[in-house]
Formats: sequence, C-alpha cells, structure tokens
Amino acid sequence: MCELYELPLVYVAGPYTNPDPVMNTHRAVQWGERIIASGRAAAFVPHITLMWHVIAPHEDVEYWYDLDIAHLARCDVLFRFPGASSGADKEVAFAQSRSIPVFEDFDALMEWVR
Repeated sequence: MCELYELPLVYVAGPYTNPDPVMNTHRAVQWGERIIASGRAAAFVPHITLMWHVIAPHEDVEYWYDLDIAHLARCDVLFRFPGASSGADKEVAFAQSRSIPVFEDFDALMEWVR
C-alpha cells in the first residue's frame, strides 16, 4: 500500500459562501474524507481556511482566491462537487487552462486515480 504522500492530490472545489460557509465547509470536508477513505488519493480541501479567516481575517476575497489557486496549481486533479459557485467555476477554468484533469463525477474520479 502507498503512503498517503505518494498518492495523487485531489483539490476539492465547490461552494463556499452560498448559502453558508460552515455548511459548505462541512460538505467539502465530507468529500475530502471520502476521497482519502478510498485509499487511492489524498485530498486538499481549501474550505478549511474558514478557521484561518476566523483567526486572521482578510476582507478582500481575492486574497483567498489567490491562495486557493496557489494550492490548486500544485494538485494533480480537481474534483468539483455540486452547487453554484463562481469561485469554484474559476478554479475549474484555471485547472483546465493548466491541463489539470477536472471531474464532477466521483466514480469517474476514482477510476482516474486508480
């Protein structure tokens, strides 16, 4: 079995602010847990910066978008979970521009990381 650090790194993209950051962070972490539990990939969940924002707020949302893109650039693949999100749509566009595979279907993602 591979060490977690040897597995592909999946960027988990989806809604953050709409309708509620805490609820959306909960959903994103659940997706991340599911990815890691597969034993086929590690997951990066940008939503966890919610706690960072509580400790060190940055009112300019571009700060967070830029940080997310910096992390995404280092990931192997992007998983987009359901829900309207202009930020996640920008992440998908960035991934596509960098030839980072994008999946909206979990089973297809699991096939890719196999």
